[in-house]
This record gives sequence, structure tokens and C-alpha cells, in this order.
Amino acid sequence: MLPTFMVGWSALVILPLLIMAGYSFLQVRSYRVVYQPSFATWISLVESGRWIAIVRTLRVAFTITVIEFLLAFPFAIWLAKICRSKPLKALIVTLLTIPFFLDASSRMIVWRAILGNAGVVNTLLLHAGVIDQPIKWLLFSEFAVHFGMIGSYFPTMLFPIYLVLTLIDDEYFEASADLGASPLQTLVRITLPLALPGIVAGFVFTLVPLMAAFVEPQMLGFSVDSALRELKYPTAAALSTVVVVMLALLLLLLVAITRRRMDIASVFQAIRR
Repeated sequence: MLPTFMVGWSALVILPLLIMAGYSFLQVRSYRVVYQPSFATWISLVESGRWIAIVRTLRVAFTITVIEFLLAFPFAIWLAKICRSKPLKALIVTLLTIPFFLDASSRMIVWRAILGNAGVVNTLLLHAGVIDQPIKWLLFSEFAVHFGMIGSYFPTMLFPIYLVLTLIDDEYFEASADLGASPLQTLVRITLPLALPGIVAGFVFTLVPLMAAFVEPQMLGFSVDSALRELKYPTAAALSTVVVVMLALLLLLLVAITRRRMDIASVFQAIRR
């Protein structure tokens, strides 16, 4: 059963990635793909500076992921361990599922109306006399991309952490306090190690979609799909291959971190010291 599943999984996931990587070694001449293996596409990728778009995509995706974690982790602790009202928890969880039912384009159109030169923010600031002319960097900038994506991907970071925290027995925190640990020591030595699987899952579920996002950058800032629009499929395949490789390296790093997490015995030994 397992070998059959692995073969099917490889065919559905790995094989398309390998085909994409192989496609990056082709060329386009006169709007036609020339099926002759060559490094010309990769050479042009470096010489033209398109690799900067890859680095920028990775940087923006990783920055947004870190921001999401800094916002979601304390909120997940409050929701899982501090909030005792079950109706309130149910309401919050329900509200957090709303982004999954809305089309990304619809959300971005709203933000364009708010952040544009004639949008709500600039209009209010102009009427209040705070500024003399519209703030242009509110839209079509990295700030706009960051701002527009934070709300969309907050649930993907929050839910894995929240689910893991709900599985942690409160007795661990009580024992930590009884042994004289401060709230900060409990957070660092108890909560973080035990919640690490959820944190890693949150990073994966947030970072991976961010690396492939195109609606938000296209409508609020920059877009990296120009190669596809210009029918340069080998170039697009090369860009995608580099992104996949970099993402795989990041995921391997996250897996290595989880394997090094402290177990419960070592945590309590550290607190006793």
C-alpha cells in the first residue's frame, strides 16, 4: 500500500516539478519553444538581473511570515489558554475563517480604494491638513503588498499554533510556576518548545502560499509574472525552479529545527537550575 501511495504522490507532485525544471533548459525563438537543451535561459536569467525578482519574492514572503508569527503567536496563547469564554472562542474562530471564503481579488480591490491617491486614507489626511499632497507609497509599493497580505494569511499562521497550544496540558505551566519560573522563562522554556510543531506548520502553511502569490503583488505592488505574459515559458520555469529550490531549503531548515526541540524532561531540568 505504501509503495503504491509513494509512486502516486511522486507522479502528482514531484514529476511536474521535474518537468518544470527540465523546461528551464529550453529556449524561445520567434515565440516558439525550441526543444534543444541549453543553458542560455539560465545565463540570461543571471545577466538580465531577473534573479533579483526571486530574491525580492523570497524576502517579502519571509518578512510577511515573520510578521504574521509575531502577531499570531501571542494571540494564539490568549485564545487557547487565557480566553475562557467558549462562545467568544467560537466567534473568533468563525471570523478568522472568513478570508478562506473571499476571493483574493475582491479583498485587494477594497484595499486599492482605501490606499489609493484618492482613497480613504489620503482623503482623510488631506482634509485634516496633515499632508499637502497624496502619499504615493501607500499603493503600488512593498508596503502595500505587506499590508494587503497580512490579513489574508493571518489565519494560516494562527490556526496551527492555536491547535497545538490547546493540546498542551495546563499542568505543565502550573508546574513551571511552582518550580519558581517566571512567565518569561515559562514562555521560552515551556511554551515555545511544546508549540514548535505548530509554529513550523504555521510557517509552512504561510510561507509556501506567499511564495506563489500573484494577485496581491499584481494589484497592490509589483508582479513577477511578466515572463509568463511575454510567453517566455523557459524563463518562467527557471524562475519557478529557483524559488522551489530555495523554498525546499527553508523547509529542510525548519524540519532540522523541530528535531532539536527540547523534550519535557530537559525543560524541567533547566528550570530547576
